[in-house]
Amino acid sequence: MLLWINGPFGGGKTQTAHEIRRRLPGSVICDPEHAGFGLRRMLPPGLRHDFQDLAAWRQGVVEVLDLTLAEHDGPVIAPMTVTDSRYFAETVGRLRELGHDVRHFTLLARRETVLRRLRERGLGHVLRYATGRNTGPRRDGWAVRQLDHCLERLREPEFAEHLWTDDFTVPKTADRIAVLAGLTLRPNTEGPLRTRLRQARVGIRHIRID
Repeated sequence: MLLWINGPFGGGKTQTAHEIRRRLPGSVICDPEHAGFGLRRMLPPGLRHDFQDLAAWRQGVVEVLDLTLAEHDGPVIAPMTVTDSRYFAETVGRLRELGHDVRHFTLLARRETVLRRLRERGLGHVLRYATGRNTGPRRDGWAVRQLDHCLERLREPEFAEHLWTDDFTVPKTADRIAVLAGLTLRPNTEGPLRTRLRQARVGIRHIRID
């Protein structure tokens, strides 16, 4: 089974994917973003645009996930924002055509909720506490620039199943996905402090500088 977790940038996809992997024995994360940034780094700076526009990315993601699903004995989790209908068909749709059990979920939240999460995630969260300054996302940051478009597109029926997460923690969102996918997660026994520290580590590991 493939759990494809969609949603706006900063919407909680990566944290939710890692929460599911932590509590679902045998599961693995295959992050399509890794392939995208690898392809992007191969290009000279002037050609580094949205890597999803590269057919090599879309084809490569399908090939790698197809291989993983065929050879790995356990659920596979792919956290990745896809808002273009054509690219969605060439990735999620193509994997379904190949006969894989693909469960697609879109995490949604109000605009102000996503902006708050962007301010608090990863290194920005750590720096804000360390310096006492607001280290939130710049208004011209990639995630903020894409936010309105993502929220509008991802509400469309083709991107169901939709999960609104404004009032849910990451563990609770993971629980909801598991129930809908017919999976059983281990109980969440972490306290709030340990959860925050672990999520901060996940956020820092996924900071992109290019």
